[in-house]
Amino acid sequence: MASSSSNERQSTDREAEELKRRVGENLERLRKSRGLSLERLAALSGVSRAMLGQIESGESTPTIALLWKVSRGLDVRFADLLGDERSGDVQLMPSSTAKILRSADGSFVSRALFPFDSRRRAEFYELRLRGGHVETAEPHAEGTYENLIVQVGRMRLTVGDSEPLELRAGDAVYFRADVPHVYANPGTRETVMYLVMTYAEPQS
Repeated sequence: MASSSSNERQSTDREAEELKRRVGENLERLRKSRGLSLERLAALSGVSRAMLGQIESGESTPTIALLWKVSRGLDVRFADLLGDERSGDVQLMPSSTAKILRSADGSFVSRALFPFDSRRRAEFYELRLRGGHVETAEPHAEGTYENLIVQVGRMRLTVGDSEPLELRAGDAVYFRADVPHVYANPGTRETVMYLVMTYAEPQS
């Protein structure tokens, strides 16, 4: 049993290191393709130059909130920072190799449930929110919408300046996500949600 647990941890650690490496490479490539210095991207994203440099070199594990800021500063999709494009009409995505990102304290977990490609305008995620936790999301790119369903537990959603919405298991919500929004778990058990994020069509 201990050996199995150790193997699982090693597999998780390997995937975390691979994700960190991939994000670093994608960040550097996207930044340079836009002719941005680290200083300029820091000003656009609100993420320090030092942190951006650490991410590019694979020295720091980025959190969900940090990557949202960087993607907004670069004006790219969140998935563009995670991307490892593959081809094929059928793609298996084993849970053992899932692309998982966490908040700084680990209370909010996002797992990508879709393959990455440069043409995709929609993304599919599993979200897990620890009991009592509040996660504030930065505004996404203009024209971005989220369609979310609560699978387990409860969730209180606040979009912009609107009144909070209370959702329970089975409830779904669709909202414009290019404004600040807050996910809160008012209960004591973990909340599990599934999210489809749709980006605006690129302008010609």
